[in-house]
Amino acid sequence: MGLEHFRLKLKALRLGRFLTRNRRSKRRPAAAVCNRTWMAPVNHGYHMVADLSYSRNWEEESEHDSVVVQREQMDGIELWFFGVFDTQIGDEVIKFMQTHFFDKNFKQSQVKRKGREAMKKAHVSVRSKVKEAKEGKEAWKMGSSSALVMDGDRLVIATMGDYRAIVCENGLARQISCDQDPTKQRWHRRLMLGMKPWRSSELVVAAKRINSETEFVILGSNGIWEVMKNQEAVNLIRHIEDPQEAAECLAKEAFTRMSKTSISCLVIRFD
Repeated sequence: MGLEHFRLKLKALRLGRFLTRNRRSKRRPAAAVCNRTWMAPVNHGYHMVADLSYSRNWEEESEHDSVVVQREQMDGIELWFFGVFDTQIGDEVIKFMQTHFFDKNFKQSQVKRKGREAMKKAHVSVRSKVKEAKEGKEAWKMGSSSALVMDGDRLVIATMGDYRAIVCENGLARQISCDQDPTKQRWHRRLMLGMKPWRSSELVVAAKRINSETEFVILGSNGIWEVMKNQEAVNLIRHIEDPQEAAECLAKEAFTRMSKTSISCLVIRFD
């Protein structure tokens, strides 16, 4: 293997963009990031591995995912918004959620219903904008995996493209498979492994209650899932209590397996 070929394969550990209360922080070094909520027993950690073959300039962010964590309170309800987005849609989804949900000050009785509506509309709106902008041009793809946690007992998940959200329940990997009716509290219970990637812009939204069986959620880009099955990912990190350590373990394993795209993952653990 020549030196130049080795450089093309080289990847660097990098952190994504971190957002809290709609304010962007300065770039942080690659260090542990694991925050605990004020009320609900929810912990999180995230990690990214950026493929330098896509960008020779280490400071160029156009090829890197956005990793988002935002905490809000609304009429006594604690809200956590987590997301892993590709660069072309991340900022727009956040802006929509901020304007149409977090800034609205809904009453407690409205929050859970409005939260799911906002998650769906945010992605549909951004998807339409990107599709319109790309009309008539080369084939386009977009990806996102996001979760809204409400008071530590309600979970809304939205995924698009090849990005996935996997819920670990009693050690089993659960992946949403359809846009479910929140009034029926349905959740796809069948273990799903080795699924074919979603179509480039397919949106999946689902809601469920967080209970004693719910251990953690993995939000990940295609760089994770192109080299790992859902249950493999869960088995790899289930024994790791620190979600930051778990996220790093998952990202580095995908890198070791020679994933060909940028690797981003966020782990949310419920205690």
